[in-house]
Amino acid sequence: MALSNRDRVGRAFEALAAGLAPYVDRRMRAVGRPEWAVDPAGGGRSAQSGNDPSFLLKMMVDSWDRAFASELGKSERNVVFELRDWRNRWAHNDAFTVDDAYRALDSIERLLAAADAREAIEVGNAKSELMRLKFEAQARKATPTAEALLTQPVAGLKPWREVIQPHDDVARGRFALAEFAADLHQVWLGEGAAEYADPVEFFRRTFLTEGLRQLLAQAVERVTGQGGSPVVDLQTSFGGGKTHSMIALYHLLSGTPLATLPQEVQDLVAGVSPSGLPPVRRAVLVGHRIPPGQPAVKADGTVVRTLWGELAWQLGGPSAFALVADADRTSTNPGDALRLVLNQAGPCLILIDEWVAYARELYRDETLPGGTFDTHFTFAQMLTEAARGAERALLVVSIPASEAPDGPTVGSNLEVGGAGGREALRRLRSVIGRVESSWRPATRPGR
Repeated sequence: MALSNRDRVGRAFEALAAGLAPYVDRRMRAVGRPEWAVDPAGGGRSAQSGNDPSFLLKMMVDSWDRAFASELGKSERNVVFELRDWRNRWAHNDAFTVDDAYRALDSIERLLAAADAREAIEVGNAKSELMRLKFEAQARKATPTAEALLTQPVAGLKPWREVIQPHDDVARGRFALAEFAADLHQVWLGEGAAEYADPVEFFRRTFLTEGLRQLLAQAVERVTGQGGSPVVDLQTSFGGGKTHSMIALYHLLSGTPLATLPQEVQDLVAGVSPSGLPPVRRAVLVGHRIPPGQPAVKADGTVVRTLWGELAWQLGGPSAFALVADADRTSTNPGDALRLVLNQAGPCLILIDEWVAYARELYRDETLPGGTFDTHFTFAQMLTEAARGAERALLVVSIPASEAPDGPTVGSNLEVGGAGGREALRRLRSVIGRVESSWRPATRPGR
């Protein structure tokens, strides 16, 4: 049975309670009010209120200045007040239009993202599904029936089925939207649909915009020792093409024979380096796929604790990891060892996606194996300097772009998260901004 708009809002408020309760509990305890704090595990007079979004929202309003204003801004405060109104409407059995439901889900998602709650993804998916259903309903109303198309042809125009041939997977009913979501980590593992995992198929389906051409050409210059920027920041808004661009770099420098790639890719490389491409070592670090609190155990038993340890291991295995082993074991800054790693590995490509997502995990916990929040940004500085000093090393990072063109760089709330994410973004901008070459993939098509 299809969900009603009211059902969708109800489920979203359940997700809000689940994601918001630990955050409210932590903030209330931090300001010395444990007697009013929510205890999701049970026990205490307020334990049952952790399941009540109305109670959590009221607590945030009543204790805003004391407990929440230091981490959340005015926009989040407005969202809290708005959600109290939506919750009251839902509790009084008011009807919800599609637009009402979308607005309620969007506000819930924003507040959960600000609290660094994973439930924001669940609500975001529900919001996207609601929009899909709305657009399908509108299309059914606006699109003429098949019978009308067949019986009322427009003079001089051929039927679309004679002009456009759908892709084979669409024609055969095998199209799955999830397969077309770019995932750099999955590509690095060699998994997923061929559209992303296979270099030849990827470039066959990728339209090279002028911006993407410039990025690929710059990468060829760098790894062939002809100059090129050592550090590139893919400044994009959410969904702006940064992951697709990173995958393009990963595949171009994968060692795949150029003769197997589309002619336009061959021509692009030949225009910069007529002799072709050298073997390039690659490292892929996707922030939300590397938990800073869980060391990774490699095939030979080596335990890697930090981001710099993982970077060295990917670029050169045990020999490169040995250069940073002590710093990895103690979770301290690797210093000049990073320069040695990059020089030993060169030419090399380093792709770091979702860096803010990794760094914000260190914000409130100084005991994680991944190192402290401050140490991580010392590493970021040393890495950019090492990339600049190495002759044929290219570091490409993705950091959320500003949503305030004339103001400070704040980033998308959905990508950045709460206070930890905002502070991580600010520090990364400060470090990367000194040596970066900013680049935006969403540019005009190539010619």
